[in-house]
Amino acid sequence: MQNKGLIKFFAILFALVSIYQLSFTFVANNVKEEAKAFAGDNPDKELKYLDSIGKVKVFDLGFTDFTYNEVKNKQLNKGLDLEGGINVILQISIKDVLKGLANNSKNPVFNKSLADASANLEGNKTYLNKFFEAFEANSKGQVKLASPDIFANRSLQGEGGIDFQMSDAQAQKVIKRKVDESVESAFKVLRERIDKFGVTQPNVQKLGETGRILVELPGAKDVDRIKKLLGGKAQLEFWETFKIEEIGNFLVSANEALKKTEIKKTETKTVAKDSLNALLTDAKDSTDTKKGNNPLFDKIIGQGGGPVLGYFAPKDTTVINEYFKRPEIRILLAGDQHNAKFVWSKPTVTKDAKGKDIEAVELYALKGNRDNAPAMSGGVVTDAKDTFDQLGKPAVSMQMSPQGAKIWEELTGRAFAQKSYIAIVLDNVVYSAPGVTSGPIAGGRSEITGSFDVAETKDLANVLNAGKLPASADIIQSTVVGPSLGQAAIDAGTISSVLGFLLVCLWMVFYYGKAGWYANLALLLNLLFLFGIMASFGFVLTLPGIAGIVLTLGTAVDANIIIFERAKEELREGKSLSEAVLASYGWHGAMRSIIDANVTHVLTGAILFIFGTGPIKGFALTLLIGIVTSLFTSIFIARIFIDRNIAGKGDLTFSTNITKNWFTNFHYDFIKVKKFTYIFSSIVTVVSLVSIFFVNGLDEGVDFVGGRTFQVKFEKPVDATAVSDELSAAFGTPVEAKILGDDDQLKITTKYKIKEDGVAIDEEVNQKLYNALAKYFPGVSYEKFINTYDGKTVGVLQASKVGASISEDIKTNSYWAVLGAMAVIFLYLMVSFRKWQYSLGAIAAVAHDVIFVLGIYSLCYKFMPFHMEMDQHFIAAILTVIGYSMNDTVIVFDRVREFIIGNRKGSFEDIVNASINTTLSRTLNTSLMMIIVLLTMFIFGGESIRGFIFAMLIGIIVGTYSSLFIATPVLVDTISKDEKHTIEDKHNKA
Repeated sequence: MQNKGLIKFFAILFALVSIYQLSFTFVANNVKEEAKAFAGDNPDKELKYLDSIGKVKVFDLGFTDFTYNEVKNKQLNKGLDLEGGINVILQISIKDVLKGLANNSKNPVFNKSLADASANLEGNKTYLNKFFEAFEANSKGQVKLASPDIFANRSLQGEGGIDFQMSDAQAQKVIKRKVDESVESAFKVLRERIDKFGVTQPNVQKLGETGRILVELPGAKDVDRIKKLLGGKAQLEFWETFKIEEIGNFLVSANEALKKTEIKKTETKTVAKDSLNALLTDAKDSTDTKKGNNPLFDKIIGQGGGPVLGYFAPKDTTVINEYFKRPEIRILLAGDQHNAKFVWSKPTVTKDAKGKDIEAVELYALKGNRDNAPAMSGGVVTDAKDTFDQLGKPAVSMQMSPQGAKIWEELTGRAFAQKSYIAIVLDNVVYSAPGVTSGPIAGGRSEITGSFDVAETKDLANVLNAGKLPASADIIQSTVVGPSLGQAAIDAGTISSVLGFLLVCLWMVFYYGKAGWYANLALLLNLLFLFGIMASFGFVLTLPGIAGIVLTLGTAVDANIIIFERAKEELREGKSLSEAVLASYGWHGAMRSIIDANVTHVLTGAILFIFGTGPIKGFALTLLIGIVTSLFTSIFIARIFIDRNIAGKGDLTFSTNITKNWFTNFHYDFIKVKKFTYIFSSIVTVVSLVSIFFVNGLDEGVDFVGGRTFQVKFEKPVDATAVSDELSAAFGTPVEAKILGDDDQLKITTKYKIKEDGVAIDEEVNQKLYNALAKYFPGVSYEKFINTYDGKTVGVLQASKVGASISEDIKTNSYWAVLGAMAVIFLYLMVSFRKWQYSLGAIAAVAHDVIFVLGIYSLCYKFMPFHMEMDQHFIAAILTVIGYSMNDTVIVFDRVREFIIGNRKGSFEDIVNASINTTLSRTLNTSLMMIIVLLTMFIFGGESIRGFIFAMLIGIIVGTYSSLFIATPVLVDTISKDEKHTIEDKHNKA
């Protein structure tokens, strides 16, 4: 091997750099352990300790030193599934952006196009493109985007804007640019909010041109608070309110009107004795005022007064909102009440008629106008700080701009004169509605008080300073992982990795003897390089990423297996050790097979990285890095040890006394049994397709259909069926509950309101889940049940949400990923082998493997003790299977090509059979390595990836079969008779 010294130099350099980069991870972990010991299971105390030593030097190398913050920033980053925390994908509402750009145009074509775009969204189609398509269809050339009442308005005119003469194509370019600017603005606002929130190493990034923003917050634990921080527009508004005596007559009239349409239900609880009840005393028929006969008033649970019209149960707000939206109800509003806007307060605790504490929300009627605009917008706030009021309650002080100060003085002066109230509304929720008792407030400095806690005032001041979002940001996908679950994943990953490594090493030594030790040393160095590269470039280690590392253990020795087997063949032909090694490392030896096999790996890994999201990208990235490091260590590092042996003892045999004759002189006729294998595979394919399309179907996970999943740990074993029935009754829609691992842990899945976005919906789902399961968790509060924290053992350990829109994208991406991988591999093999028959044989085998795995999942998912869902992890497994199936097939095909070019005698079928038999030891050894590591991961890798590993395990077994009994027979059957005769004549004459 030439340039051996240079290779040694780079190997040592890479090793030193890797050790240097990984040293920061070890130091950071040691500091965290010290913090845990100091805090004594108090997460707040631990966080304060780490914050306090941020600038303290904790790592001294002699020639330089590093503070804890510097060490922390250089450590190997762990994904949320290992670290715990919250992962969210936000969809900026492009519909809201377009409405804003069009100044809330009332143009019917414009509004119908907005509605059509929402209704007809498809996977991988952006809302903006669907809007343009809908506008073109609805306008029929009669209405232009550049119409004065749509986008050619005053705010969009001028340089770089839209003028009346623009065509739709020209206007579209401007609109796209303006939409991108709005998304960029939202991105900056969110990043500023998160930076001030204080989460360690947050990750905020835009996802292409989709209008989506990814937010990862490692270690974040307060689920509801985080979602409010991210999803809230921070639209602060100040509204004048109607008093109860002003709006009471309307409520009475509305109640009477609703009696005609609503079904009366008898209830046992008494009507709250409030001021609205007094309005009913004049009703002529006293029986009409009985509980159950008043659709609106029967829902009042507490006394109102001033601006508060009454207290209601949170569960009734949706129904009451629907009442107030009805045209026949709104027409009852008289005079200046016609534009009244009914809104709710933040939930508070009040007393019911029996003096019992209950949760309630207050109803307010705001004084609206034709434009539905508030008396004053929060945009005038120039500075905000969290503070405490005169009573010691949390509050937010704010300073307004000069213009805002003037409006505020007029507004408070009018409220003082009229003895009225000003509602402080944040994101359409009333936080307080104080009166003004000391005259107009001048100067623009004021204070917001209300039902806040300290965290809320901090967040409110944060979002006010960061600015409001240009459009609503809906959470369309989220994952919450508790730190205890993350630690369990790390433990499972570590055990499977170490055990897989040891098993691979033992097999290599058992089968190849001293050469196996050389391969193991190269494998150890490969792992060091892999982790060093991940740490150097700031890549994130995830649980699927650990799976990728364990798989790398199998593939890392794959190249050594191909080289060692080739060297054994050369030795059997009588060559010396040095000649055998030189031939095996040559292009016509093992190198061509190694390159072809690894190129197919790289292609499938790249496609997986492009189409995958979150942890799947981590899996793909680890595979890709592993392929590169494996090739370097297998080809160059192991060669250094081999050459040293040749220069010294020269006693390498690439086998042991036990294995030296294994698979030698093997002469099985694989082509002869092709009829039986065709029949068997055809039956399996038909049964699989029938099961998939007509009988069982596939267990599509929330990644593909949308929904929410919760991993809930109970204090003792529970009946999954009973829990499912209870939750279905509580949600009013089917809820699935399956045992996950142990009998005291369930995976709960629901599609309840998955098509509706908003923080309030997420909170509602969490609250319903807690209320339905509260009896299983005595003494556990809602916060303890939902939120994550160190040492958590019961409640929600992990939660995820996939919205309907993003699930469609995931499904579309998955189809394209599988089809794209097959197409790319087909083209590569056709170029590499220069005959389409090789590509066809390979793709036939791959299609067979994919259908086989899908069939197994379709037939078995209902009774297997682990989950077999179709999700992103499953697609990752399928693509991995495609890559490894190609590996075995390419090894055989390379030998077929070599024998055709050479002088081997016999028929074409004999040449192909000889190719399979002489590479059988490579094929089985490579597959065996993969099966060993996959079985290790299946047993010890943890419940969350068991279905993912099972798919790969089945795929590798089936892939080995198909490369021997499907790919090569298809190659034989598609080569023309004339070409076969030409090959046979050439070889037999020679």
